[in-house]
Order: sequence, then structure tokens, then C-alpha cells
Amino acid sequence: MTAQIENTGPLTTEAGAPVADNQNSETAGSGGPVLVQDQLLLEKLAHFNRERIPERVVHARGAGAYGTFTVTADVTKYTRAKFLSEIGKETEVFLRFSTVAGNLGAADAVRDPRGFAVKFYTEEGNYDLVGNNTPVFFIKDAIKFPDFIHTQKRDPYTGSQEADNVWDFWSLSPESTHQVTWLFGDRGIPASYRHMDGFGSHTFQWNNEAGEVFWVKYHFKTDQGIKCLTQDEADLLAGKDPDSHQRDLRESIERGDFPSWTVGVQIMPAAEAANYRFNPFDLTKVWPHADYPVIEIGKLELNRNPQNIFAEVEQSIFSPHHFVPGIGPSPDKMLQGRLFAYGDAHRYRVGINADHLPVNRPHATEARSHGRDGFMYDGRHGGAKNYEPNSFGGPNETGRALWQPVPVAGTTGDIPAPSHAEDNDFVQAGNLYRLMTEEEKGRLIDNLAGFISKVSRDDIVKRAIENFRQADEDYGRRLEAAVKALRG
Repeated sequence: MTAQIENTGPLTTEAGAPVADNQNSETAGSGGPVLVQDQLLLEKLAHFNRERIPERVVHARGAGAYGTFTVTADVTKYTRAKFLSEIGKETEVFLRFSTVAGNLGAADAVRDPRGFAVKFYTEEGNYDLVGNNTPVFFIKDAIKFPDFIHTQKRDPYTGSQEADNVWDFWSLSPESTHQVTWLFGDRGIPASYRHMDGFGSHTFQWNNEAGEVFWVKYHFKTDQGIKCLTQDEADLLAGKDPDSHQRDLRESIERGDFPSWTVGVQIMPAAEAANYRFNPFDLTKVWPHADYPVIEIGKLELNRNPQNIFAEVEQSIFSPHHFVPGIGPSPDKMLQGRLFAYGDAHRYRVGINADHLPVNRPHATEARSHGRDGFMYDGRHGGAKNYEPNSFGGPNETGRALWQPVPVAGTTGDIPAPSHAEDNDFVQAGNLYRLMTEEEKGRLIDNLAGFISKVSRDDIVKRAIENFRQADEDYGRRLEAAVKALRG
């Protein structure tokens, strides 16, 4: 819906001069060539050529909305974060949903993980929780991330996504078996952004006023209920309405049907991490709820649409390194890589002053740094000194870290993450498969077989199926039969 707005005055150039004629460019006589002195024409064409910024390499296709997060439980014994300090406290948020592999013009209804990135505008600065709609991921070390994404994107020769590339990488990376089972199961294609759960996915640190450390995982449980699409339904919807998820989110908020999520955390005392049966910092693993139940801590509601998609969704930036006091990182090797990669991507894509944009700057406090200048700098600091320490009243360091230090030992090197008692690449994928009903297993097998059958090389097919057989013998046997039937 576009609101009716009264005439606000004459059209002007970017410099504010009134425009006499916006229908005809200036020429040398009737029918003559256009003159270079027509600065309105040149200004409009030059601006048009620069209206786009580089799209995100991953998570390019997205939608977002503003809302509120409200605390519903006392968690002060676990964290000193002020936005979590009392029951009933509200914090403004911006949430961006996205698909992972598609470009900016791709369809919404596809089989792909969904990004679930939340920016909390807290009184201690912005806290970004950059997660997905799955609790796990395909890989456990960020050094493999560029290779993984290359397999999901367009092949350098064919210009299309190739099943050979996807399954070659997955079959050679057995830790992906758990996430692939999630992706090709019933929840692989959400019916809308409103009807899916969200997860912080990584493990994060909480620390309280006493300096005690806890490891946490975030869960966002949709209050609308889980709704998903079958592959056939998604194929039809993606062709008929590529913007289905974006439109659904916008229209639901416009009609006052505000989507919400119940927010919970799993909490592990730091002392228990070393001897836990799974590596608690492995992104390909979950913490079973029987070991660490989800504790409700709040409600998240979306209730306001962006007014300008480019300014507020495309130019929004999220980075896992945006922490606040009482919250910090963990030794998760994927998270450690993202602490660099996300900020670096946004400095390239949006610019060094991206944090100054309204959607990105703190709303409940003021950023006071000594960063200056660069493209699109707005001069907000005036004549204030741009160094620290200074004796001219400039901002000073607090002397208190946002999170607690983590002890480390050993020698440096290219070392795999430590293995715990029940760690392997298949156990949790098998557990997930065995939790499914027969109908769910059947759809999972059909979805996987439909994709694997497109692979051209028999050795890749065999290797891929073997990973699922390692997770569960029945899983592999049924998948092998289904692929064989499709390949003839």
C-alpha cells in the first residue's frame, strides 16, 4: 500500500534547485543533439548507473521488519546484558530473513536454509544475532566456507548450479550429513518466513556480574506454528510468485497480524563443556534437549515494515562481532571465521560508514568512536578530537571486557577441533532420521533421490549414499533403491 501524500513543493535537483522540465532533455534546436549543459539529464543518468551496491554473496535475497523483544524470565544469574536485566523490559529489534544461495532476484520458495538475523538496539550498543532456521550447518570450520558456497552457486563453465558440484562436496564432507538431512526433510522449504523457527545455531558465551561463564544456544520458536511446502508445491509457487515470502511478511504486518516467536536458550555451565559427549562448539551438532532443556526467556514480535527496502533491508548490516557486555563468542571455529567475514563483507559492500545509516546505527544509545572520514561520512563528530587518550573530554575506554577470557593451551597449527566421546559425523543425522515418521522418511528419501539422481558420475552418487548409510543403514538402503529407480 502506498499512502496518499500531499504535494510537498516543486521537484528539484540533488542540489535543491527547482526543475523546470522533467519531460524533455535540452537539445540544440528542434530535433538536434542533446547538450552537455543539461545537468539534470546527466545527474539523473549518473545517479541511475550507481543506484545498486554489490549484492551479498550469500543471503542476497531477503526481507525484514522492525519489532520488539520483551524479556519474560529472570536470567541475571547467567548474563549481565542490560537488555536482559528485568522481566518486562522491551528492546527494539530489526529482523532480516533471507535465503542463502540465491541471488537478489531469485525466488523465495526454494529448498535452502533461511537466514534469521536479529539486531537488538540495546542501551549498550547493538547486539547482532546472525543465525539460520536450522540449529546446525553443513561444515564446522570457516576455512571450508568459500569452497562450500562455490558448490552452491553457478558453475564457472555452465553458469548454472550443478548437482555434480553440490554432491561432490557434500559426499567428500561427511560432517554435512546432519544438515543435509534437515534440508531435505519436511522443514527444508518453509511456507513463509512467519512459519519457521530460528536459531542462533552457534554456541555463545554469557557471563554474569560475578564473572561466571555459561555457554548458550538460542532458539526462536514460531508462535504461528510450523508450515512447510512440498517440493511440488514449492516449484509451482516459485514460478507463479517469486516474491511469496516477502509479500506474506509485509502483508501480515500491514493487516495487524504481527508474527511472533517465543525465545529460549539452552544453558551449559562452562565447566561442563570439556567432558560433554559432543563437542559443544561444533556447528554440525545440536545439544539434545534431554541434556540441556530450552528455557524460555522472551518474546519477539514484528510489528513495523520498512519504508524503503533498499535503505533498510539491502543496506542493513549484521555481524556476529557486534556483542554487548555480558555476551561474547565461543571457540566455535565457524563463528570465529564469521567474526571477521561479516564485518569485512559490509565494509566492502555498503562502505566504511555503513554503521552510520539509520537501520544500522544504535537506536537506544550513541556510538562514540574515533573513526572518521571515508566515503559517505556525515560529519557527525564535528570538531571533536579523533584520537584516544585525549584530555579534551573525548570518550574513554571502560577497562571491562564484554566477555570473559577463555583459557587456551598447546601449540599453534592447522589443528582439527577436539573430538568428544560421542563425536562423529553421522550420529546426529541418524538420530534425526530415526525420529521421523514413516511418511516423513519417505518424503526425505524422495527429495534426496530426486537431486542425487541428477549427478552424472557414479562414484559421486555412491559416495553420497554411503554417508547416509553411515548415519543409518535403513536410510542408506532406501536412498540407494530410490536413486537407482530414478537413474534406471
